[in-house]
Amino acid sequence: MVVYLDVIWLLNLLVDSLLLWMTALFLKRQVSFFRILLGGIIGSCLVLLLATKFAPIAGNPAVKVLFSIWMVLAVFGYKRFRFFLSNLLTLYFATFLLGGILIGIHYFISFDSNLHSATLLANLKGFGDPISWVFVMLTIPVAWYFSKRRLEDFETAKIQYDQLVDVKIHFAGCQLELKGLVDSGNHLFDPLTKTPVMIVSTKGLENTLPREILEIAEEPDKFLNGELELNQKWADRVHFIPAQSVGKTRQLLLAFKSDGVEIQNQPRGTVSKALIHFTVQQLSADQAFACIVHPKLAATAPKESAS
Repeated sequence: MVVYLDVIWLLNLLVDSLLLWMTALFLKRQVSFFRILLGGIIGSCLVLLLATKFAPIAGNPAVKVLFSIWMVLAVFGYKRFRFFLSNLLTLYFATFLLGGILIGIHYFISFDSNLHSATLLANLKGFGDPISWVFVMLTIPVAWYFSKRRLEDFETAKIQYDQLVDVKIHFAGCQLELKGLVDSGNHLFDPLTKTPVMIVSTKGLENTLPREILEIAEEPDKFLNGELELNQKWADRVHFIPAQSVGKTRQLLLAFKSDGVEIQNQPRGTVSKALIHFTVQQLSADQAFACIVHPKLAATAPKESAS
């Protein structure tokens, strides 16, 4: 069997550098390319030791941990123990994540029930056929991209979940219980009364909201053009809200005065001054929320006392 030590070392250098880069991305650390490359060189030196008489020592788990510590210190430095430990554990997490993805792809594409074929784990030690090496080199970028995007999705979902609140809207004898997203970019106010405006989707509320409100939400231009009239009960609740959006510099939104909005997270309470703009559009593609809450409504909800 012919073992190309230079090829093995180069591949391990690239993999170690990639793992350190993933660690920096996961932790949002700003590090230079030179430091990442230096850490990769330190980690790849372990492969060179495997080809010497020090191979039994290099294969010792304690030695591997020592090399990983040197790698982390070379890339991120040492500020305090918690900072160092976070970097080290994230490096192990990235290693296990990337390795698990590669092994999963390997056995998904070609599974040997007798486990007699050359496996990816053997290849990482420097053995195996050239086809397996090609597989590793081709799938590492795919595994890195997949893991990076999945973690970004998890982070986005966590941020969105932290901004979701339970909302009760009291409106013309109806009580709407919805999941709302607190949007810090929502700056809709009534210019006269400075009352904040919520946006509520009518999807799923067709049997709850009055027919007149549903018609206004579906075709608001008809009301603005005078083609659709409201009785005095609804006309007294109407407010015209100037707004801007992409592609439309000036437009008027129809909003209705509510009887009260209750934000059911902490702090909890009822906000009496709130306007509701109804839209037929589905605000969340995955139906995670049905209304957009003005940040002032969540911030000004009266707090409960400690008693």
